[in-house]
Amino acid sequence: MKKVLAMILAGGRGERLYPLTRDRAKPAVPFGAIYRIIDFTLSNCLHSGMRRIYALTQYKSTSLSRHIQLGWNILSAPLGEFIEAIPAQQRIDEHWYQGTADAIFQNIYTLQVERPDLVLILSGDHIYKMDYRKMIAFHLEKGVDLTVAAIRMDRKLSREFGVIEVDGDWRIVGFQEKPEEPKTIPGDPGGILASMGIYVFNTEVLVRRLIEDARSDSSHDFGKDIIPIMIGKDQVFAFDFRQGDRGGTGYWRDVGSIDAYYEANMDLISVIPQLNLYDSQWPILTYQPTSPPAKTVWIEEGRVGTALNSIISNGCIISGGNVKRSILSPNVTVHSFAEIEDSILLEGVDVGRKTKIKRTIIDKEVQIPPGMEIGYHQDEDEKRFTVTASGIVVVPKGIRL
Repeated sequence: MKKVLAMILAGGRGERLYPLTRDRAKPAVPFGAIYRIIDFTLSNCLHSGMRRIYALTQYKSTSLSRHIQLGWNILSAPLGEFIEAIPAQQRIDEHWYQGTADAIFQNIYTLQVERPDLVLILSGDHIYKMDYRKMIAFHLEKGVDLTVAAIRMDRKLSREFGVIEVDGDWRIVGFQEKPEEPKTIPGDPGGILASMGIYVFNTEVLVRRLIEDARSDSSHDFGKDIIPIMIGKDQVFAFDFRQGDRGGTGYWRDVGSIDAYYEANMDLISVIPQLNLYDSQWPILTYQPTSPPAKTVWIEEGRVGTALNSIISNGCIISGGNVKRSILSPNVTVHSFAEIEDSILLEGVDVGRKTKIKRTIIDKEVQIPPGMEIGYHQDEDEKRFTVTASGIVVVPKGIRL
């Protein structure tokens, strides 16, 4: 395989995930009890043989940088391997990153230093399992300048994605950024091919197009600017995600909003989840501090700690409370007679006696007083917390109630 450098775009504000992004970047948001969102992209990289990886950070990057340092310092520097977080440095001018393409352009010196043959550009805020080697092999076989990973999506979601139009050989002949009236898949009027924000570039072509874009009056974005221009100048192909999917179900989620984040977490507690976290052939790696085993406590009749159809992490104590269809991160305590349903509790949450919680996300280190109800009275919840249009309640990190 040719020399490949992976660059992960991990600097987004994550405004639609607020307040989960109040103190952290979107890729650093906890997910699936013990992981961070970026762990899925990083795990894909390692399992795909990528050993030279840069994560480009910007907003509220302390938590993300610490996570990478503690949990991903596992490669061999003497062999030229690394996973390194690069903060925005204003190296080119006085501006912070102006778009996805500008983030790579402002770090173009890394390409000059590393001199890769190919650059694999990834997003740090998607949930999926993919073997990037399949996409790179496709790119080399076709002998093209740019390959874009594509996935079938429902036509109704076109305003959330870049929509790709291909010919019979998967050559990209058109690209629409979040269109209201998208080009559909031939023979499938209800479906579109959506860009996954995963790109394989020939380095020489990438550098040339980034420099041209930097000199233009554009939004400096791959989807809006770089790809549409390249379609007319270069060899640009799409890669069918199903050919590289390691989950076997075509599972890929952009968890950029509270509702999407909640739904993706809830997917994990299905009887047969589409995303298998228990696959020993493709484990999702992460950093976990040492915690004792989880435990349930039976105190007396009527005070039995139970957890049904839920994910319970190390350090959790369910002491006479009931947990249903929920995800508990490490060191969560649920006291007697508390009821938790369809909820996500992040690390260190303490749930008081006789508390009732439903369809709620509670961020780290929150103490819920005894007898409080959250998720049952929307008018009251909206006075204290963030509530989405679908009724998901979000309790901010460390809040005093």
